[in-house]
Amino acid sequence: MPAFAQVAQPPAPRRMHALSLLGEPALPADFTHFPWVNPNAPKGGEITLYALGSFDSFNPFILRGTPATGSGLLYDTLLKESSDEASAEYGHLAEMVELPADKRGVTFELRESARWHDGRPITADDVVWTFNTLREHGRPFYRAYWADVAEVVAESPRRVTFRFSTDQNRELALILGQLAVLPKHWWAGRDFARPLLEAPLGSGPYKVERFEAGRSIVYRRVDDYWARDLPTMKGTNNFDVMRYEYFRDATVSLEAFKAGQIEFRTENVARDWATAYDFPAVRRGWVKRDEIRHELPTGLQGFVMNERRPLFRDRRVREALGLVFDFEWMNANLFYNSYARTSSYFSNSDFASRGLPEGREKEILERFKDRLPPEVFTREFKLPVTDGSGNNREQARRALELLREAGWTVRDRRLTNAQGQRFEFEILLNGPTFERVALPYIQALQRLGIEARVRTVDPPQYQVRMDSFDYDMTVDVFGQSSSPGNEQRDYWSSAKADEPGSRNTIGIKDPVVDEIVEMIVNAQTIEELTASCRALDRVLLWGFHTIPQWHSRTFRLVWWDKFGRPERNPKRALGLDSWWVDPAKERALAAARSAG
Repeated sequence: MPAFAQVAQPPAPRRMHALSLLGEPALPADFTHFPWVNPNAPKGGEITLYALGSFDSFNPFILRGTPATGSGLLYDTLLKESSDEASAEYGHLAEMVELPADKRGVTFELRESARWHDGRPITADDVVWTFNTLREHGRPFYRAYWADVAEVVAESPRRVTFRFSTDQNRELALILGQLAVLPKHWWAGRDFARPLLEAPLGSGPYKVERFEAGRSIVYRRVDDYWARDLPTMKGTNNFDVMRYEYFRDATVSLEAFKAGQIEFRTENVARDWATAYDFPAVRRGWVKRDEIRHELPTGLQGFVMNERRPLFRDRRVREALGLVFDFEWMNANLFYNSYARTSSYFSNSDFASRGLPEGREKEILERFKDRLPPEVFTREFKLPVTDGSGNNREQARRALELLREAGWTVRDRRLTNAQGQRFEFEILLNGPTFERVALPYIQALQRLGIEARVRTVDPPQYQVRMDSFDYDMTVDVFGQSSSPGNEQRDYWSSAKADEPGSRNTIGIKDPVVDEIVEMIVNAQTIEELTASCRALDRVLLWGFHTIPQWHSRTFRLVWWDKFGRPERNPKRALGLDSWWVDPAKERALAAARSAG
């Protein structure tokens, strides 16, 4: 008999209950609840929160309209992020995840029990429809985030497979697990590309009970929520009612909190944290405060210059504008010395550049040596530091030197170029809070002969102008995760610079940045990811694309004393979804306020 060679079988796909980019998930397949929650937390009661601005849509996935705060409560995702781990997600809608040996895809098996609020099962067709609809009609972010997905296929009612165009995108399976699945049958006959002002069908722990457009929303907990006993949900979503009241102004929202109309808030204004919470309810113990340290990367917040404008295209001009920003004076006089200066796009993380480039980071940068400023290799990037007196003469002199090199000179106390154009621009803000920061900066610019002005608009108008890149300078935040990846394309890539609604608010078009971003996306090891992120950080910093501001490494919380909370917070989130109404505290607070 002829001998037949045995054909090697391809390796079987890995089946797992969770995904992690940094080793194995911390929790086993039979975990009963996340470790920071109280699994026996009582259900019931109400919490009233605040939002700023207005809303006219329950569709947060598109550019048009202003989405309602809390819309994420309506939908479930394939996997559920662990707020205690750097990059781990556990099975939620998907009971099991399969990764093929060739790394060119991911398969999710949906739970048989998963249901929409109308009782119909959540199917693989819903997943396919959601993905394709968001990529076609959703915000540009989705197209950048999922660029390496070749196709998605429903293999059975409960099994959906995403196929990848590359085997190098290490985090793609994890970010697909973040997909909020939408009901295909409910959207039939509705235009997904238009703002939605009716309560949508969802599958999540809450549904919209009632709303008044632009003023308030009431979400009610779903009693028969299909996932209420899953390990990913145990001990969370404990309030029967979550109410959001809208305010046009942050100051008014603070006064509403003092009056008891709002019951919980996070305080982001250092001055208010230091001075605004000495009122009778605090002194009587009815209102509690806490400052909780977290381990979240803080990214970068700063003044952003729109480099689509000719005024900001010269690197020397951008550096000069940053030199006159006196953080030390502001921190002492406006912020009660409560902030740290941000000096990296990956601040509060190991991905931040430091010292001079070395090792693998240096190898990456040397590939582009002829296209980078020489300082990248010879000087550690450091932001200017003043004595905090407000007398920033040394930096102002250096700024004028740079501006002269770029063709700008002072004539009749106005900075002017050879064509007679005056150096003037507008700082666009979405509320009055940042005016107290912008105005001292404008005064410093005036000493150089630069005429800057502030324009404050309401949040919906601000969003429209941001989406169409209609601004000279604004304040933006580039948030970072514990595992940077595909989102960097939307932040920095040339392909996104002219796409309305993208997060490339600066308008960067730099082939070097494009190449390093792809190295981040395709990094296969934590060492390669770290080196690539540090290289990108250094290139961006020496490009002077932003004027970095500050960050805080704590959550500042204040609440009326009617709530219970777990013994500890998760390391990487606020964790309000694990709080509950304590009936005894609620009765005691009501009695004290009535007597008072």
